Amino acid sequence: MNPESISPALRIPSPGAFAIRPVDRVGVEERASTLAKRSIKKGAKVAGLKLVVSMTDLTTLEGKDSPGKVAALCQKAMHPLVGDASIPSVAAICVYPNLVAVAKKTLEGSGVKVAAVATSFPSGQLPLALKITEVERVVADGADEVDMVIDRGAFLAGDYAKVYDEIAQVKEACGDAHLKVILETGELETYDNVRRASRIAMLAGADFIKTSTGKVTPAATLPVALVMLEAVRDFLHENGRAIGVKVAGGIRTAKDSLAYLVLVKETLGDEWLTADRFRFGASTLLNDVLMQLEKERTGRYQNEDYFTKD
Repeated sequence: MNPESISPALRIPSPGAFAIRPVDRVGVEERASTLAKRSIKKGAKVAGLKLVVSMTDLTTLEGKDSPGKVAALCQKAMHPLVGDASIPSVAAICVYPNLVAVAKKTLEGSGVKVAAVATSFPSGQLPLALKITEVERVVADGADEVDMVIDRGAFLAGDYAKVYDEIAQVKEACGDAHLKVILETGELETYDNVRRASRIAMLAGADFIKTSTGKVTPAATLPVALVMLEAVRDFLHENGRAIGVKVAGGIRTAKDSLAYLVLVKETLGDEWLTADRFRFGASTLLNDVLMQLEKERTGRYQNEDYFTKD
């Protein structure tokens, strides 16, 4: 597809479409803090932890990634705890573009999806034509989902139309693959910016909005996730379209993950407590969740060496 052949004027809404209501910073932070203190016990905790596993995009995005490492990670994705069939498979494996074909072949028939980062991850600093080419390639190699990054420089400069148009064109290049739009909230500076970026991404056709690449600090936080969830709720009421949310970066413990589930339930309800509408992007979270599940089952913690290293 030639990006220049698509007229931005046919797609870009009027500037007023990107307007938002200001975010109450104190209110958001207090609500996120209050919800994070909810206690989940026994059976509900086990069910919640298994749900977290099923919502996880097991991720490896390192320069030393190899076909062998990705194939091994795919085995863990399909069978997170060998010998315990009650533990579900994860939602997806997330990899760099060069390793999509390896993941797709290894996961064939499993139901675990292949997600690929694209559009010059993590910076987003490439011409649009090259971003589109990268997206078309990962889709051709079998990616079920594409995780793109927005142009934060354009956004912070106020060029919302450019951000919108890039997302819209990437969405078109995705074809049947789902598009997750990474806002990189740690670089957006304010909650108002997070809310506006969320709205632009949803208007442009995102299937999911995602907090972070995991390469910038801060990454996912509960208040930021709450702002995004509320933006999704309002977009649903306004447009009738349900958008997913993915939190990524810095979520390492089972306790943290359960706090996010509470946030989702209280903001969007049970309909979002599914991998089709909520995801965790993580590389180290899964092992801690598995350790907690084993502790609930046996009454004691297992040594970390009992679990494969991702």
